[in-house]
Amino acid sequence: MTGPIFDEQALALRRQRALRTGPRLFLAERAVEDLADRLSLVQRRFGRALLIGCPDPALAEPLGGAAEQLVIAPALDEVARFPPGSFDLLLVLGQLDTANELRPVLHILRALLTGNALFAGVFPGNNSLPVLRTAMLAADRAGGGGVAPRTHPRIEASAVAGLLEDAGFVMPVVDIDRVRLSYRSLDDLVADLRGMGATNVLAGRSRTPLARAAVAAARTEFGRLADGERTVETVELLHFAAWTPAHP
Repeated sequence: MTGPIFDEQALALRRQRALRTGPRLFLAERAVEDLADRLSLVQRRFGRALLIGCPDPALAEPLGGAAEQLVIAPALDEVARFPPGSFDLLLVLGQLDTANELRPVLHILRALLTGNALFAGVFPGNNSLPVLRTAMLAADRAGGGGVAPRTHPRIEASAVAGLLEDAGFVMPVVDIDRVRLSYRSLDDLVADLRGMGATNVLAGRSRTPLARAAVAAARTEFGRLADGERTVETVELLHFAAWTPAHP
């Protein structure tokens, strides 16, 4: 039996630290705005909705018009307090990309919904942060100790629909929003990731800080990939939506 991919305790601590030190919310804001736009196309006002993973309750305001009541749960581990069939709309921001057991999680979320309910959300996809991955490979080569687990494995866009269908959802739709971010340095990118609580929480990560030579190599590689004075990094946001079957 294999162990967990992600260190859930470290993940919670990173998110708490980000909230204490001033979170970087620009990607969350974009995700919420896009999600609100998509919900506006659904010709239905829902009764009771659950929003999971919103880092700041104030960000949820654009989603409030989609349902009569909007309940907010900061993280996936809080959904156990809701009985089955509690909601007819379920929205998730992030969270799914760092779930250790995604298939069972999707089944649990499915059970929270009534018939003919909508499940929608957004999370980072597999092609996120390609420049950072390249920079970290340069760091490992400079360190001479082999390739270490430094970036998260993520879900391929092509796999999402199948995962939703396996959990009992129907009519899945998946599309991609590629967000391009411009940075003067690797340190600026890392600062943003820390502010999102999105730094390395792999269970198998090294606890030893990178050596100076490795850090320097990562910074150099990041700068080498710049277009002029700035380096463009990409975050792939996977948007999905699916329904529960109507009651017979």
